[in-house]
Amino acid sequence: MQNPGVYTMGDGIEELSFERILWHLPLNDMQELAGRHAQFYQDWLAHPAYDDYWKSMSVEEHFESIGIPVHTFGGWYDILAQGTLNGYMGMSKKGKTAIAREKSKMIVGPWGHGATRKYGDIDFGEQAMVDTQAAELRWYDYWLKGIDNGIQNEPPVKIFVMGKNQWRAENEFPLARAQYRKLYLQSGGNANSLWGDGRLSWDAPSADSRPDQYRYDPDLPVPSLGGANCCGAPTPAGPMDQRPVESRHDVLVYTSDYLNEAIEVTGPLKLVLYASSDAPDTDFVAKLVDVYPDGRAINLAEGIVRARYRESLSRAKLMEPGKIYEFEINMLATSNVFLEGHRIRVDVTSSHFPQFDRNPNTGEPFGTSAKVRVAKQMIQHSSTYPTHILLPVVQ
Repeated sequence: MQNPGVYTMGDGIEELSFERILWHLPLNDMQELAGRHAQFYQDWLAHPAYDDYWKSMSVEEHFESIGIPVHTFGGWYDILAQGTLNGYMGMSKKGKTAIAREKSKMIVGPWGHGATRKYGDIDFGEQAMVDTQAAELRWYDYWLKGIDNGIQNEPPVKIFVMGKNQWRAENEFPLARAQYRKLYLQSGGNANSLWGDGRLSWDAPSADSRPDQYRYDPDLPVPSLGGANCCGAPTPAGPMDQRPVESRHDVLVYTSDYLNEAIEVTGPLKLVLYASSDAPDTDFVAKLVDVYPDGRAINLAEGIVRARYRESLSRAKLMEPGKIYEFEINMLATSNVFLEGHRIRVDVTSSHFPQFDRNPNTGEPFGTSAKVRVAKQMIQHSSTYPTHILLPVVQ
């Protein structure tokens, strides 16, 4: 029987499939399996923490040295969305000169890595299209040629508000008028899957709320379905119906009541998660989802945290099995109006593969071992441990 991870060529030569390479462990010899010998890959694996290696090449360490205005473009579903947002926020707050801080600009659309009207499962309409080349030329015409085309007098931020599918100009990002509200995760202890009892509430949970539990098996990870990606990656990207992965028992699903009125959420997002594991290291993944009246569950934003970096991206610290920790999951940002009749949903799990590598749950040095173990995860949501998503609500 032919190995499903190998293709047999006409001349009898076997060629490895991309899928087999993705599943290979340990990571530090994955590229050898593909016949590659890239030094940068080995360097990346050797520096899993945010150390001097990464700082030396990060523009985010040098905003104070940049004295000219910067224009960033990106999409809410772009794999580089964090760089787009941080680029504008960093320049507008830390730029070396007043002109750099006041005249930098940003455009964010409902795209991946490039402007399009349809991405994933959603057609955002003709209005979603932007001629990015024309926008760039207009920027350079003013700053390099001195052509007075009015760009210097326009608001610095232009964002696409999904749900309403409209562009809107803003004077800053994050929006000063946003009110950050806590939406609490709750359940009767059985939030597993789309058919569980997980719910979202603006009201704080009770003291006796039962935690949720699930098993994370690195050999059976939750498959990547939509989300931030780019550039020909083999996994589906963008806004996609999450119900296929929400049907799994190792995905916790928390859903609000049907909305009586529309709610706009625009700005940075984070999930404050109280959790424990019987493993010394593991991952936690969160997604913000817009549930349509017909049941479609369209992802808006996502984030992941590796437990050993819960306190600092620069310093690893393993967990004590069974101990409850507070995790802050950076879910980047979005701009979406949850329309009347829709519901807000948060999904929590421990894998998103192959978009993110599988945590083997062993606590061993990153990328060095093929060993994996199953982790038993426990998610708390009581008055003592009030797990919640922090939403930037805009009136």
